Amino acid sequence: MTRSKSAIKDFLQTHHKIVVKPTSKMGGQSIFVIAKGDPNTNVILEELTQRETCYIQCQAYIPEIVTKGDKRIILIDGVPVKYGIARIPGAEDHRGNLAVGARAEGFELTERDKWICAQIGPELKKRGLFFVGIDVIGDYLTEINVTSPTGIKEIGKIFQINVGAQFFEVLESKISLRKSKL
Repeated sequence: MTRSKSAIKDFLQTHHKIVVKPTSKMGGQSIFVIAKGDPNTNVILEELTQRETCYIQCQAYIPEIVTKGDKRIILIDGVPVKYGIARIPGAEDHRGNLAVGARAEGFELTERDKWICAQIGPELKKRGLFFVGIDVIGDYLTEINVTSPTGIKEIGKIFQINVGAQFFEVLESKISLRKSKL
C-alpha cells in the first residue's frame, strides 16, 4: 500500500505485471492491470494516487484469476464456512467481481484455504471481527473484507445452505455465553 509513484514503478519492475486499485472503492471499481512497458502506467498511477496524495493497493498479478477466479471465503467469529464462491472474470474483463459481470462458481475449501483461515482466524476473532470475507487468488490471500463481506447469497444458492442462519447461531451462542458469565 503506497501513494509513491516511484515505489509502484519499482514494484512493477520486480513483478512485471501488477494490479493497482484504490482503497476506497469496491465491486471492481477502478481496478487496473499494468504490465511492464504499458504506456498508460504514468496516467493510471497519477489518477489513482491523485498525484501521490492517496494511498492505493498494489499486488503482483496472479494468473490463476483467469481460470480459477477470485475466491471469496466467509469467516464467522474466525471460523470459515465450509464452502465459498470463486468469481470468474468474463472473457473481456480482468476483474473477478460479480458487480462487473464475473460469474460465481461454488467450491469446497481446499487444504490451502483452510490453512490461510487458520493463520488469520484467531487474530480476526481477537480483534472482534465477527463477520469477514477474505479473497484468495491461487494460493495467496489478497484481501480481508470487514465492511462489505458479500457472497453469502451465492454460497447459499449453490450449496443449499443458509450462511445467514449460521451467522446468527454463532452470534446467539456468543451472547448466551456472555450472559451466563454475568
